[in-house]
Amino acid sequence: MALDAQVTPVMPALPSQAAALGLQCSVPQSTVAREAPLTITAARIESGKRVRVLAIGSSSTWSNKPSAYPSRLEKMLENVWKGVDVEIVNRGVSGEIASGSARRLINEAAILRPQLVLWQLGTNDAVARVPIGEFETTVRATVRMLHKNGIDVVLVGLQYTPKYARDDHWFAVRGSLDRIASEENLLYVRRDRAMEFLAQTRSVADISPDDEFSLTDLGFPCMAEHIAQAMVANIFLRRNGDRRGAPAAPPTR
Repeated sequence: MALDAQVTPVMPALPSQAAALGLQCSVPQSTVAREAPLTITAARIESGKRVRVLAIGSSSTWSNKPSAYPSRLEKMLENVWKGVDVEIVNRGVSGEIASGSARRLINEAAILRPQLVLWQLGTNDAVARVPIGEFETTVRATVRMLHKNGIDVVLVGLQYTPKYARDDHWFAVRGSLDRIASEENLLYVRRDRAMEFLAQTRSVADISPDDEFSLTDLGFPCMAEHIAQAMVANIFLRRNGDRRGAPAAPPTR
């Protein structure tokens, strides 16, 4: 399970604003995310229109403090996409599992009409021992409904801690998210892999202290930067005709 500590963090050529993301959070591009198109979001950026993002999830999302990842991410994206108004609406609920956030997500999406949903999920389902089949059915059905209504989806994966990284059900949920992202053709931010890489190569205990789930002053910025990095790289490279590592077209629904 150990990551290769000798891997050099590498990012493809990006706009200067994106390339300036903090070095203390740097991880290899292949670690950060699985690429997939964000067609609706990219079109809005290209036309200079406002991009409304619905951020939903559990404790890593819910805080409305300036240090929380949605607040940080909004500023980062506006810094990269000059002239584009990025509005991130935070609808996180601490302790929630995927089935709970899925029900709220559909209602919130109908009201807010976002172009993009950031769905942070998996950790509480692993802890609660939610059956994998039930978890997958919930996530797939929700993602397909959002896509049917013209909304891009980004999955943000599990939180890493040494304790739960030794847990079989935690790994089962992670494997489930890998399958869902691949088969539904979703941009998937592999948060646990990024956090593990940082913990093993930077010796920064404050990324995920002890075995608790609360993110610290360093953990939140890194989470926001990894999501920003994945979104910006994905949209920028595709807009400029570079589809390195692009997945196959999404299945017909």
